[in-house]
Amino acid sequence: MSFKKLHPLLKESLENAGFETSNAFQKKVLPTLKGGADTYVIAPKGSGKTTALIIATIHKLKAAAFEDSPRAIIVAKDKTDVIKLKDEFERYTKNTDLRVYALYDGYDIEKQKTEVYYGQDIVIASPARLSKLYFLNGIHLGEIQLFAVEDADYLGRNNAYNYILRLSESMSKCQFVIIADEINSKIKNYQNSFMSNAQLVKQK
Repeated sequence: MSFKKLHPLLKESLENAGFETSNAFQKKVLPTLKGGADTYVIAPKGSGKTTALIIATIHKLKAAAFEDSPRAIIVAKDKTDVIKLKDEFERYTKNTDLRVYALYDGYDIEKQKTEVYYGQDIVIASPARLSKLYFLNGIHLGEIQLFAVEDADYLGRNNAYNYILRLSESMSKCQFVIIADEINSKIKNYQNSFMSNAQLVKQK
């Protein structure tokens, strides 16, 4: 797909970053993500799937801040991955007023509670810390439009699979996206719950 069909501020960010058009896999997956379908995005590293998720997220949120509650949550494996993904998001949100927040273990949870309370649009979180903050009533999930799991190949370790399963029960009207290098039995099992109508977009 052409970047011309994206929100003007997002298109400007992409141009500033040196992107002129989407690659072959992004052309395949972006229309599905933009259309709002629950999606398994399966492709090897380097295929551009993470950038596709970032583009779809910013476009979905109209490249603009809105009220206080998060509207997109992206789950990443751990603190290192959360911070790395936050940096990637900020690369494409510089010319917008979207607020991107990193939520991870090892940081004062009361401070995180306060920082989320004062307003965030996109929260990038590790599974355990997101779950803990939610059950402490520290994050409101009622306005979530997009819930994605980045590099979901790690699920099945450290109870992360169950954290995400429980959180999904609080978000009935949002778009769910699972991104992974390969489809495995663990993430496929989500089809028995919140991914029952998901489309599979896979790089052959």
